[in-house]
Amino acid sequence: MSTTPFTLDEDHLAFQQEVRKLARREFLDTYLSRADSTEFPYAELKQLAQANLTTLSLSEERGGQGADLLAVGLACEEIAYADPNMGYILFSTNSLVTLLAEHSSPAVAAWADPVARGEALGCWAVTEPGAGSDAGAMSTKAVRVDGGWRLTGEKTSVTQAPHANIAVVLAQTDAAKGTKGIGCFLVDMATPGVSSQSFDDPGFKPLGRGSVTMDDVFVPDDHVISTPGAGFADIMAEFDLSRTLIGLLCVGSAQRALDMATAYAKDRRTFGKPLAAHQGVSFAIAEHTTYLTAVRTLGYHTLGLRAAGLPHTKEAAMLKWWAPKVAFNAIQESVVLHGQVGWSNEMPLQAMLRDVSGYQIGDGTPQIQKMIIARGVIGRDAVSG
Repeated sequence: MSTTPFTLDEDHLAFQQEVRKLARREFLDTYLSRADSTEFPYAELKQLAQANLTTLSLSEERGGQGADLLAVGLACEEIAYADPNMGYILFSTNSLVTLLAEHSSPAVAAWADPVARGEALGCWAVTEPGAGSDAGAMSTKAVRVDGGWRLTGEKTSVTQAPHANIAVVLAQTDAAKGTKGIGCFLVDMATPGVSSQSFDDPGFKPLGRGSVTMDDVFVPDDHVISTPGAGFADIMAEFDLSRTLIGLLCVGSAQRALDMATAYAKDRRTFGKPLAAHQGVSFAIAEHTTYLTAVRTLGYHTLGLRAAGLPHTKEAAMLKWWAPKVAFNAIQESVVLHGQVGWSNEMPLQAMLRDVSGYQIGDGTPQIQKMIIARGVIGRDAVSG
């Protein structure tokens, strides 16, 4: 049996170069000013929309680009090279637009166009103060009433919550009325009884992170995304994709840091020769280049498994715990290789370090990812206590 090594075809290479040019022209030099600001980058989001990058994963029949998952991954990596926060906006917007546009309810689908154009923002409200990675232990309740549901509870660590117009909310439904299970609901943030609070974080500043509180909030039937019992499985399937794309955007940001360190090591002279001529420097760059290449390859492999309809939860979990760690270490090494220059907030390295560090927690901590991997390899009894 012959095998063919994985390489990008001409179409993917051309797309990668197109996105790279856009990202480095529009977002690279302005990243640091955005990273230090709590203002959401609406103008930059609209630039993504105008470049048709917010509807990549949406089918052509529904007005999208009909791109494959590899193209989405390439776009996330290239945008994140310039700005990891814009990388998050890219993949989260694509995910939300596809979810909304492909829904059978016109009331849900109506939100797809404004989100795709950058005129409305959404957030994913899953985590709770007492239920993080253990999403099945959530306490937010949805009670069946005439014409819809009443939601009560608090979601926390919700990215984009301070700016969002809509929230995708998971809630436990009412077992007493024969609707036991986790449902998925689209909540308009302007609905009476909904409030949000912003957190003061070291990174993700322009995205914003906060809580969403619902006090007896009415959600009509035509805003139910998944029926009780199906909501949890639907969102878990989305996590497999989001964890994979997070891995690739972490790689993109770390690659920029490593490229900066490489350029500095070639230009900076010490003891009469380039800094790069010292093994302590060149070996560090070699090591981190190897790690980033390995993570990137795993990312594209995982996207290939998903596109083929094959199991990939284990691989997505591998990316989620490993990629942020590898990226953080590469950026930290780049700071050190720059010496005293790298410690300055006038360079983007410190901001990159703060922004990437958040991905070690969001969408599931390393500990829960390792449990998922162990269960995938050994079985459900691999982690029992």
